[in-house]
Amino acid sequence: MRELSLSFIGGKRVSTPADLAIRPAILQDAAAIARVHVDSWRTTYRDIVPDEILAKLSYEERERLWSRVVTDPKQFTFVAEAPARIVGFANGGRNRGSEAEYSGELYAVYLVQAHQQRGVGLRLTVAVARELERAGMRSMIVWVLRDNPACAFYRKLGGQQVASKLIVMGDRSLEEVAFGWTEIRDLIRPR
Repeated sequence: MRELSLSFIGGKRVSTPADLAIRPAILQDAAAIARVHVDSWRTTYRDIVPDEILAKLSYEERERLWSRVVTDPKQFTFVAEAPARIVGFANGGRNRGSEAEYSGELYAVYLVQAHQQRGVGLRLTVAVARELERAGMRSMIVWVLRDNPACAFYRKLGGQQVASKLIVMGDRSLEEVAFGWTEIRDLIRPR
């Protein structure tokens, strides 16, 4: 696998704002994470998932969810914080699926639209991967909708498509694909 630099993704130079910090999430971040989650879904999945699914998303419901997640010791959640606000998050833990060769799973990476394609997603992904490795997980998988532009991001990070499945959202059947890294250390090597 070719090495990546934090300033390069797929050969393209990206610049992460110098005043942006990646840190572990705390309970007080739940409302901001919920806002990023809902807003990101509405911009990323428009024209991919049914409109009624996006319309039903609720900041309050997501805040309750993230209040549980960030306090769950079995999951790792990180936020990307620009001055005075959270602009992205990522979380992961043990693989929830049946793909035995992948011990860890990147559950989610979401960014507000203005901070996409600037290296923030890479920094968040690496933060989760490092925690998975520290917890003894040497491989990682992530599931993503096939029509999500993030598929290109995972390929550029060296993820190999290893599985796919159909899911139902509203009145649509959508395909999810899994990208896997058999060696997390290939992803988290110093950049």
